[in-house]
Amino acid sequence: MGIREIVRRLNAALGPTLVAGLAGAKDQRISHKWARQDGPEPNPAATRRLMDGYRAWSEVSQSQGEHAARLWFIGSNPWLGEDSPVEALMDDRFKDIRAAVQAMTDESITG
Repeated sequence: MGIREIVRRLNAALGPTLVAGLAGAKDQRISHKWARQDGPEPNPAATRRLMDGYRAWSEVSQSQGEHAARLWFIGSNPWLGEDSPVEALMDDRFKDIRAAVQAMTDESITG
């Protein structure tokens, strides 16, 4: 799946402002532009955040449902030192995000 489709899916799930934020963009409307076929492409750092964000979104939403996944993305998280997953993505804390996703999805299996 290409980055434009990833952005479109994240925009639909989380909203464009949150998507721009997790990518580290200052322009809150940039995610709309990234999603367009003729739009600009995100820089490599934003692309990495978007891809990791989408991976996390997919796993948590499949395990917990879309509503819970959206709340998980914006809420404080004990696995991330009480930062939200969005904040952790903005700070390039990819390993921490993986651990938080694993904890969330494992909890659904054992809980």
